[in-house]
Amino acid sequence: MQTLARIARLIDQLSEWTGRAIAWLTLGMVLVTFAVVLLRYLFNTGWIAMQESITYMHALVFMLGAAYTLRHDGHVRVDIFAQKLGPRGRAWVDLLGTLLLLMPVTLFVAWISWEYVAASWELKEGSRETGGLPGVYLLKSAIPLMAGLLLLQGVSLALRSALVLLGHEEEAPAHDAGTEV
Repeated sequence: MQTLARIARLIDQLSEWTGRAIAWLTLGMVLVTFAVVLLRYLFNTGWIAMQESITYMHALVFMLGAAYTLRHDGHVRVDIFAQKLGPRGRAWVDLLGTLLLLMPVTLFVAWISWEYVAASWELKEGSRETGGLPGVYLLKSAIPLMAGLLLLQGVSLALRSALVLLGHEEEAPAHDAGTEV
């Protein structure tokens, strides 16, 4: 049991680190957007690469922050029945939802995106715009990376749910009341 809890904690730490690191891109988006506006309206100039960088940062925040959000139970949930359940009932809902929904979807996203990303890497795909960012293939690589991070966080959620079902309620996943619909 301690090994399962330790694995869940390690995965949680990875999601925590990734989420906190990627969150800095939100500040970057604000600063670059401010610079784009200043350049456009004060100096009547601008760079496509700067504008594209905002899109890149935005995409990375959402894709690489998804596992962090799952770790903190921040995704929208429609728990009409589960909100009335105790810790064991919620553990069943989380375990079944993870095994039957989250994991198959993340595996599908990783599988279906693999060729798409590989083709982009093969071409070293860049922006379609003149003066745009050259690393579109790097951005596309975030798709299977997102799936992998979500899958790992799903493993943590499943392990924690299983531990609750085995009588270790102190390992229960977080359920913030403010995130449920």
